[in-house]
Parts: sequence; structure tokens; C-alpha cells
Amino acid sequence: MACPIGEVLAPWNIHVGRTGSLFTVLRRAAAAERIAAIPSRSVWHPCQVTVLKVSARNARFQQWRALLSNRVKRQRSGTFLVHGVRPITLAVDRGWPLEALLYPAGRRLSRWADELLAQTTATRVEMAPDLLADLGDKTEDTPELVAVARMPADRLDHIQVGVEFLGVVFDRPTSPGNLGTVMRSADAFGADGVIVSGHAADVYDPKTVRASTGSLFTVPVVRAESAAAVLEWIRDRRPGVRIVGTDENGTEDVALHDLTGPTLLVIGNETMGMSSQWRQACDSVVCIPIGGGASSLNAATAATVVLYEAVRQRRG
Repeated sequence: MACPIGEVLAPWNIHVGRTGSLFTVLRRAAAAERIAAIPSRSVWHPCQVTVLKVSARNARFQQWRALLSNRVKRQRSGTFLVHGVRPITLAVDRGWPLEALLYPAGRRLSRWADELLAQTTATRVEMAPDLLADLGDKTEDTPELVAVARMPADRLDHIQVGVEFLGVVFDRPTSPGNLGTVMRSADAFGADGVIVSGHAADVYDPKTVRASTGSLFTVPVVRAESAAAVLEWIRDRRPGVRIVGTDENGTEDVALHDLTGPTLLVIGNETMGMSSQWRQACDSVVCIPIGGGASSLNAATAATVVLYEAVRQRRG
């Protein structure tokens, strides 16, 4: 059996320079620290892999099945399911701790699946195809691989706050799809991290993970109980960070607002917008001019536009 290669397991091997100076070595260090904080459940040797076979709906299978829809059980176990080629590939490539990789029994695997299985020391589980289909994403037939991943601790200091800091707060999002999309946009435009504030959609819901297209594994995403906790952290880390809210009734066009300094963007709840606490904390509130018959933009779309504008200004 092939042993995993050190470079493959290096946490979040992010290449500097994709979008200029926004992608810094600090982000790479934050990623490594975040992965290191994920509790390990076993001590393993680099070339030692456990192989299990599951052909019945036993207790182990039921535990994994609960991860699909039961937020409480995900949190208690500290694990979640990952579906899809890109998310699983990024989880393995960035060294995210995996408990298990599940694959269908009696099926010839693709080169992609074989290589991923060879790169990780996660427990391999050969599962009856009908059971694996039950654990899979409902948009496809029996998946080739499903990963069981571990959650990191929610610590705001996993996000590095440098002189070019660009962070995103999503205030009480209700849609896993929107939350995953914001992660994806934050990753694409070089944000240093995403903070999910207050009671919100679950970061580790399979729908969120899938919507992020794997960006959950490449940009730090941290849950915070309240705005107060985030504000205390950001002021301790870098007092000069500007807090910029977004709202359809904002007082300034986002294209006219200076986003070149260290900035924390606040995206409000899809229905109610920003909470009063976040609104009061904002140094300014910007809007995105729109036309046509639309009354407003989807929250994730608005976040994407503002992130793009921040990057455009910083490149300029």
C-alpha cells in the first residue's frame, strides 16, 4: 500500500499570489493552526490503514446516517459528511483530518478515488452500494466516495488579522446554500476568514459543505455566539479595522466607499438584514445600486459583489 506523501498532508497548501498580496503566508499559517486544533481520535502510523466492511444498517451506519440531517448529533460527535469530487479532493489535499472514506463494495474505482484512498490514513470502509447511496448526496446515484471529516474548534484566532485584513461576518444566515456560497466567494476573492454570527444555518450541514464547493477546507470558517464576542476579538487584534455593513438602504454606494484598509464586512440575515447590534457597530453601511424589477439582491450575491469590489480597489 502506498504511504501518504508529506506534501499532500501539509495543511492548506495555499499558493501565494492568486489575487495579489491578499493571499499571504499568514493565511496559510492560520489554516495550519486551525487543522491542528481538530482533536485526533487515534494515533496512527503513516503507512497503517484500517479497512472495514459494512453490509448492514448497523450502529456505525446509523451514526453516519444521522450526520446527514441531525445537527445535534453532528456537534456531539464532532464529525460531518463530505460529498462531491472537489470538496473531498480539497479536504484530502489540504490535510483536513478525516475519520473515514467510504466507497462501494464490488465496484471498480476511478483513478481519482484510488489516488485519494492512497493519500490518506483515514479508515477505509467498503460499504454495500445501497447503503452508501443512502449516505450520498440525493442529486446523484451511489457516490464513489463519501468522507467522514472532523470539526475544528471554533476559535476566532484561527483567522489572521494582518494589515490587509479582509474578513466576512454572515449574521444569522438561515440558508445552508447561501452560507456555502459566501464561503466560496470569500475564498475566491482572498478573504482571510468567514465568521458565522449568532444562531444560524449549520456550517457543517452537508448542503452547506456542498455549496461551498470545498472552500470550507481552504478558508477559515468560525462560528461565534454573538456580535459582542467578534467585536471584542477584532478590537483586541487590530483596533483600526473598519466595520462595513451592507444593506439595500445603505448610505453610500459600495463603489465609492474606500475598502482598501483592514475591513470586516457584515452581511445581514436574508430576511431581516443586520441585527441592531451589528448595525450599531458598523462604521459605515454601503449599498449596491440595482435596477429592474428586483427589490434587493440575495445575501450571498450581495456578499460576492462587495468582496469583488474590495479586491478591485486593492488591486488598483
